[in-house]
Amino acid sequence: MDKDKIDKRDHILDVAERVFSEKGFDGASTRLISGEAGVNMAMLNYYFGSKEGLFLEIFERKISSFQNILQNLGNDDSIGAWEKMEQYIEMYGEKIVNNNCFQKLLYQEMGMNRSNDLSNKLRDMLLKNVTELNKILNEGIAKGEFKKDIDVAMVIATLYGTKNYIINTPMMSSALLHYDILDDKMIETKLKPQIKSFMKNLLKAYLLN
Repeated sequence: MDKDKIDKRDHILDVAERVFSEKGFDGASTRLISGEAGVNMAMLNYYFGSKEGLFLEIFERKISSFQNILQNLGNDDSIGAWEKMEQYIEMYGEKIVNNNCFQKLLYQEMGMNRSNDLSNKLRDMLLKNVTELNKILNEGIAKGEFKKDIDVAMVIATLYGTKNYIINTPMMSSALLHYDILDDKMIETKLKPQIKSFMKNLLKAYLLN
């Protein structure tokens, strides 16, 4: 695919990500997205086939890029499991703890708790990244770096759940943390460093022998 087509495709995805985050999957239409993106319906259908195809491509683009980074980290034999966890937490804090369209869209769709083909596909995409983290944790157990009796599933739930609570309940979180967690400056200067530091200290105490 040549550069102009890639740029046009990425532009449509950027616009669709914003529209879906504002309207939700059910409220957004391909006609609205094509109008906002300044392209005709034929082009949108050519690239993505349907609204569902467009929606899934938004997630695939973001999730697969992070998955490749995690796979490279997990396959790095030059560092131990705890150092991999530290790097994972750093990357997670930078890439995931954000007040952006994709995160809003992700929380919105996962919070619907729908049991349909679309939701199942999204879940399977997300589980690929969970699997990479699972591998790192089990590697640490197998090599004796981590305690044998750690609860891997709860470690993962704690890591993701802490962030989800803070981002999804901004009124409560802002009162609890004493700063506005919806403010981009506060996210960069306060929230990201705080989550990274907390998760490292918490998991270090729980995981390491």
